[in-house]
Amino acid sequence: MDANARHRVRERARDRCEYCGLPQSAIPLSTFHVEHIRAKQHDGSDDLSNLALSCDHCNRHKGPNLSGVDPETGDIVPLFHPRQNVWPEHFALQGVLIIGLTPTGRATVRVLAMNSSRQIETRADLE
Repeated sequence: MDANARHRVRERARDRCEYCGLPQSAIPLSTFHVEHIRAKQHDGSDDLSNLALSCDHCNRHKGPNLSGVDPETGDIVPLFHPRQNVWPEHFALQGVLIIGLTPTGRATVRVLAMNSSRQIETRADLE
């Protein structure tokens, strides 16, 4: 992936993680990643429609996963896709917690550990 694509992804995301919403400025010692929504090992491309800006925490927890288990129903469901899904339809902020509103939202919160102590502390520092 070239520097222009990285720049365009960062600009489109307004320097925010497209999964948890944290701004790059909240974690200055860690550069956010331009990640493949569908990993290359699953035939993902470098096309802008398959790229998202992700904080280190979300990127590390997501890995190559495309799906997760909805903790409410036990069903296997797709993870949140920043190019195809709309964040407020799947998640809500309740104080410093991210609440999954749909099976996809709940599975994504769980797989990406969006409410880990580290993520909660970082969001609390922003308030």
